[in-house]
Amino acid sequence: MQNDKKYILTIAGHDPSGGAGITSDIKTFEAHNLYGLSVCTAVTVQNDIDFKHCEWMSPEVILSQIEILFERFKISVVKIGIIKSWEVLAVVLDKLHILNSEVKIILDPIIKATTGFDFHATENQNLLDKIWTQCFLITPNYDEIKLLHPNLDVLDTIEHISRLTNIYLKGGHRTDKKGWDALYYRKIVMVNIPPKAEKISEKHGSGCVLSAALACNIMHDIPLEDACIFTKNYIEAFLNSNTSLLGNHKYPIIKN
Repeated sequence: MQNDKKYILTIAGHDPSGGAGITSDIKTFEAHNLYGLSVCTAVTVQNDIDFKHCEWMSPEVILSQIEILFERFKISVVKIGIIKSWEVLAVVLDKLHILNSEVKIILDPIIKATTGFDFHATENQNLLDKIWTQCFLITPNYDEIKLLHPNLDVLDTIEHISRLTNIYLKGGHRTDKKGWDALYYRKIVMVNIPPKAEKISEKHGSGCVLSAALACNIMHDIPLEDACIFTKNYIEAFLNSNTSLLGNHKYPIIKN
């Protein structure tokens, strides 16, 4: 193992089209001059426009993948995408904190794929507060945050979660200010991050790419507000890299 490498881990599903999940995360990591490690949580049958099926990995297989990577590599930042349930996610988070008590976890709480496939949403809500406290930052979009605590309205949900962890709220699904993202941290302090591009070309897996890019900037020890701004710039460049649903990553973004 080379000592000059910086390692970052994604725990997510496999998308055969390469637009989302672990394959898109690895591309994002490489663009940020980081060596990407991956743990597969699910094998999906999909392309960029259609989702047929999801075959979930067992918790035992997921934990075994995590353990062998931590035996070999120094891992301080982990990005998490789709996982079968909040219960399985809780087990994964416990394991990560046992292996590295200082680990920073960026969670993308994927509830529905862009192709329309529904993942977990409202099961066992009692686990959520513990989950939030174990994450450094979560990256829901406006549709997802409405489902995280369905008994609360959006503002109350933001206030509640931001008391427990940082939130990067993606604004692509906003109806009032399209594309305006927001960072909530230190309880309810808010930083608005407006879009720079006048037009955006939609991409399959853009939420995965944004969360992975944010994890990279945190890995590079960039202050949180700046990390969010750099991430916004990166995702807009990715979205407008071409007019298809599968984006291109720009190399390199950050050099040390």
